[in-house]
Amino acid sequence: MTAGVREQPRGADSPRPRPGTRLRLVGWLTAVAVLAGVGYRLWLLVNAAPPTNSDEATMGLAALHIARGEDFPVWFYGQQYMGTLEAYLAAPVFALAGGPSLLGLRLPTLALYLLFLLLSWRLTLRLTGDRWFGLLVVALLALGSDRVVKNQLIAGGGYPEMNAAGVALAVLAVDLAAGRPGWRLARWAAWGFLAGLMLWVDPLVLPYVVTTGAVLVGFCRRELWGAAGALLGAAAVLGAAPLLLHSLLNGRNPLHAVLAASGANATAGWADRLHGGLLLGPSLGMGFCAPGRCDTWQLWWALALPLLLALGAATAWRALRRPPTEAGPTSPADAASPADLASPAGPALPAGPASLVDPADAGHPVLVAPRVAAAIRLALVLAAVVTLGAYTVSSSAGLTPVESSRYLSCLLISLPALLWPVWTVARRGPRPSATGRRGLGRTLARPVALALLAATLGTAAQATWRSAQTAPATRAAEARHAELVSTLRQLGVRQVRAGYWTCNRLTFASAEQVVCAVVDDALRPGFDRYPAYRREVDGAAAPAWVAPAGSPLANALDERQRANPGALDLVTIDGWRIYLPR
Repeated sequence: MTAGVREQPRGADSPRPRPGTRLRLVGWLTAVAVLAGVGYRLWLLVNAAPPTNSDEATMGLAALHIARGEDFPVWFYGQQYMGTLEAYLAAPVFALAGGPSLLGLRLPTLALYLLFLLLSWRLTLRLTGDRWFGLLVVALLALGSDRVVKNQLIAGGGYPEMNAAGVALAVLAVDLAAGRPGWRLARWAAWGFLAGLMLWVDPLVLPYVVTTGAVLVGFCRRELWGAAGALLGAAAVLGAAPLLLHSLLNGRNPLHAVLAASGANATAGWADRLHGGLLLGPSLGMGFCAPGRCDTWQLWWALALPLLLALGAATAWRALRRPPTEAGPTSPADAASPADLASPAGPALPAGPASLVDPADAGHPVLVAPRVAAAIRLALVLAAVVTLGAYTVSSSAGLTPVESSRYLSCLLISLPALLWPVWTVARRGPRPSATGRRGLGRTLARPVALALLAATLGTAAQATWRSAQTAPATRAAEARHAELVSTLRQLGVRQVRAGYWTCNRLTFASAEQVVCAVVDDALRPGFDRYPAYRREVDGAAAPAWVAPAGSPLANALDERQRANPGALDLVTIDGWRIYLPR
């Protein structure tokens, strides 16, 4: 101790830590969560996880053709819907790397995930001003179950870019509706371009386009009548230009193809649809289940989600209906509890276009006027309801609920609006009633809210751990496939016939040194997404056959070999069988 200076004991009169200290702490923790989320996904990519397939390889082949200047496809090969934005993003990576690779194909999707994470954090601060809640949202989105990381990393068409675009639309709508000055025309153009672009890429995000667009109409009607509206419309046409031009030139309606893909031409019972859409779908699609299935205890989220939707809508609606001239508390900690539906959720500030400025942000506005924030929260909840409803009434929910739960990936955009009411109760508890008494429900509100948040984090973390455990097996399977490609090259095989889930993956992995035509399990021609490969294989003198060991196709080829001994030479490697015609 320095002489002459007496150390003061810390007690009730001791100075509290400066607010800036807490801000720096939550800032560092948020940065760690972001790095953990990106690092976890990069580790998965290095281990070739999640496992690839021929659909992703089809997007990779489109990127390869774009990089070579051979083709510039509008749609995913073999269909008239789902734009090829991922192929155009990966093409420069292939050109710089000197060739295609699975990692090169997925690096743009990893960048899209990072953008989604950062924009979600920004949106959360805009709507709530609570940095600790922003940390919670980032931490949840940093986790990733099997279904979630597949949606975010596999370049199979649409899913990696939808969430980033949906959150960007919400952030732009917040700034525009709140009247944030500067670059307003650029923001209008960006919102319109993203809306049009998503119409081309994948219409699953349209509920978020419509609801955030409704907020803009409600708050900016006069501005939309001028240059802003004209610029928004022109930018939307530019974003949707590939779709519009292709439809005009070919006279085809992409909506028909989308409806067919959603199961509109199939049939499923309502019991199966409700089970897949309302029970399995939310738990799988939002990241609370083990790879490929949901344990019974993991389905609790499906029961909590309707309550969160109702609570989020009710609190946002009451905040939106609050008289604009009514003043209220000026910090999130002083706002009324959303559990008490007699008052709105979130901080109540004077309504208007002005934003609350956080001094720690050096003038950067983080919390918009309460009516704007409430309108965006309501828009996010309604978009989630529409997304969930549309999926439930589709036949896909009843026929293939495990795989088609990817259609609910956009629900993660609404996470801040869903959890904000629970967070406010968990952080400060419900307000007492007008008589000053707390009933049993009000007394239990905070423990229930804390338990819900803990269960959400815990279940998502457990699903993430289960997903990470599959990475070694995925890497081993990818190594076996690489050995297959190497063996075909050594044998001088150029043309092969194989099943759908083998063909384009094999062609992409070999950079088209081996081309493949699809056959079914009865050795009949199958569905070729890129017809040029079929023509080349049909024109070959003696194409080989490739089949996974133990598959129905391998059994059919073994039967042919037994029926006609000497017609085929068999080469076996780990996991694969190659049949060479003599």
